[in-house]
Amino acid sequence: MFFRVNGQVMSVNAKTLPAAPISIQRGSSAKQAAADHALINAILETVTYADIFDYPLTAAEIHRYLIGRRCSREAVQAALDDAAIIPERLSRTDDLYALADREAIVTTRRQRQRLSGRFWPRARRYGRMIASLPFVKMVAVTGELAMDNVRESSDIDYFIVTEHRRLWLCRLFVLGVVHLAARFGDTVCPNYLLSERTLTLSERDLYSAHEVVQMIPLSGLDTYARFRQLNQWVYDFLPNAVGAPRQLRTLPQARPARALAERALRTRVGSLLEGWESGRKMRKFAAMTFQHREASFSPDWCKGHVHDHSRLILAAFEEHRAGIEGKT
Repeated sequence: MFFRVNGQVMSVNAKTLPAAPISIQRGSSAKQAAADHALINAILETVTYADIFDYPLTAAEIHRYLIGRRCSREAVQAALDDAAIIPERLSRTDDLYALADREAIVTTRRQRQRLSGRFWPRARRYGRMIASLPFVKMVAVTGELAMDNVRESSDIDYFIVTEHRRLWLCRLFVLGVVHLAARFGDTVCPNYLLSERTLTLSERDLYSAHEVVQMIPLSGLDTYARFRQLNQWVYDFLPNAVGAPRQLRTLPQARPARALAERALRTRVGSLLEGWESGRKMRKFAAMTFQHREASFSPDWCKGHVHDHSRLILAAFEEHRAGIEGKT
């Protein structure tokens, strides 16, 4: 095995390398060694988080989703190339990195990526419908499809930003798209609607940061840019995840029928309808907030997260993270 010390290539028997602690030795300074060690730990944590979703990462993805450490893509690639973490801690199959002994998820990712290719045309079609509805300011795909990691039973999840004081009317219109999709065997899930007045999220954890930086905007790029600007706390968790992970061709929003509907509903009658619909639904959903801590409803947001994914994922990550810390 070859590695680099003070700029010189050295050879050593792999069996003489310690399993832990692991660090990259590029200089004699303790400060550099500590920095290298911290980067290795961040890489391991990042791959571990993705492993919860059976999702091996490329080097570029490890850099983008690197937990808690700002650095260049070259630094991450150098760490993956030079560090003694393969095969002791990580495995590499082609361009994908997974935890050691978890190579099987490479096949899983490729299968789900192919399946996602069948989901995207439908996701864009329903996204176009939602974007054309009155009071919609932004539509983005979130969840499994945003990462091309769907299963046959997966939903198509959307994050939707609406005009202030028309969120619940907008949601009512969106449900028409949900019912239409169901007739074609598709499950459309608008599980997070947010008023443009409240773009700063109150949930601030690793899971929520991932949801923000992974979402794929389909329409309303100006609103998306403002949303990201107001949620820079995500960089405390994922400091390299700047901008959208990819840019799809944006969908048109403005249509004559939409403009007429908005004009008609920006009236006292529209305000009365909004108040009636929001009051009716929030009363109905009140019991849900006691059973599901992540569900939340108000005049400015509708967060129908009834499966408590955040809590479960973060608990699983902390359990695996403790194993990492125990080995380093």
